[in-house]
Amino acid sequence: MLSPGCSKSSDNKESPTEAGSVNIDKEESGIYKEITVDEAYEMIKSGDYQILDVRTPDEYAEGHIEDSILIPLSELENRFKELDKNMPVIVYCRTANRSTTASEILKKEAFEEIYNMLGGITDWSAKGYPVER
Repeated sequence: MLSPGCSKSSDNKESPTEAGSVNIDKEESGIYKEITVDEAYEMIKSGDYQILDVRTPDEYAEGHIEDSILIPLSELENRFKELDKNMPVIVYCRTANRSTTASEILKKEAFEEIYNMLGGITDWSAKGYPVER
């Protein structure tokens, strides 16, 4: 069970990264990749991506990446059809716990290209990348 925040849960002790990611067939499928905020920034600048924010509406209002689509993690399984499965999607939250779960949901729903932004909006803001309010 995930905590309301996006921090690493205490029951995820076998996680290979600090962000709480889980290695479940993602390398084999080639459709779910973990990226840094620097990589995400460059991808957003140079390409056509859906940017999915899976935080709460209150967190989103505090600051989000420009043109990001807000679908809270708790609603994603019922709302993923609002996204284009054939278009690459960059998923983020506060630090990468919820976005990891969201990436797994999108993978299960056969999205073709998924990028989980490690460090989330916390690292994004710390690097000085633009945030809309």
